[in-house]
Amino acid sequence: MTIATGGATQRLQEQVAYPHLAGRRVFVTGGGSGIGAALVEAFARQRAQVAFVDVAVEASDALVERLAAAGHPRPWHRRCDVTDVAALQQAIAEAAAELGDFHVLVNNVGSDDRHALDEVTPEYWDRCVAVNQRPAFFAIQAVLPGMRRLGSGAIVNLGSNGWRIRNDGYPVYATAKSSVNGLTRGLARELGAQRIRINVVTPGWVMTERQVTLWLDEAGECEIQRNQCLPDKVQPDDIAAMVLFLASDQARAITAQEFVVDAGWS
Repeated sequence: MTIATGGATQRLQEQVAYPHLAGRRVFVTGGGSGIGAALVEAFARQRAQVAFVDVAVEASDALVERLAAAGHPRPWHRRCDVTDVAALQQAIAEAAAELGDFHVLVNNVGSDDRHALDEVTPEYWDRCVAVNQRPAFFAIQAVLPGMRRLGSGAIVNLGSNGWRIRNDGYPVYATAKSSVNGLTRGLARELGAQRIRINVVTPGWVMTERQVTLWLDEAGECEIQRNQCLPDKVQPDDIAAMVLFLASDQARAITAQEFVVDAGWS
């Protein structure tokens, strides 16, 4: 992504450097594409050692090779369906055994599939929660022993502004993502006593390939212009920039907070 700054153009990920992130170990769920890929790249550009899981093998492999070819640390990655809690926790354990305990966890994985209220079954409810809610808790559970050994840590959970702006079309997704805020605040005091920070980054309508392909039409363009205070579309790099900050030592006094990156929509 590029942005205009006083007539000059520069890549957003290259604007801010966090030297102390170099060598830090970072685990990202759903890191193979979309916002997750921007997160993996952003940390790799800071010279962090990144590990991630995703079900999209081809996209994940391509991301890793591209970053390695550019001279960034090669990310560790595995195919993992995060609805399988045992597999997710095993992947985290294997990555930690190979790389070392994680300083940072980013709970990014999610899927905003559309569904109608009257058509939701208990089975669908469970599947949606298994992607959009449950992995965050169990990933936190898996990284905590390592963060305790390190004496500190940073956890960033990705929420959604969909429930904040009362979007329709995905009531189970909205329920699951709204709970991210409760999870974050509910753990903040216990984790804070161990110098482990936990915060939420809430994206707006981010122009990932999935969003553009599935949902961005003429009506969507009008909706963006009508609802955002800023005219430019929100990009994955915008989310990555906020996550980088919260993972960094510059945010050492910040926990239990939500940071909304939606160009002023909500």
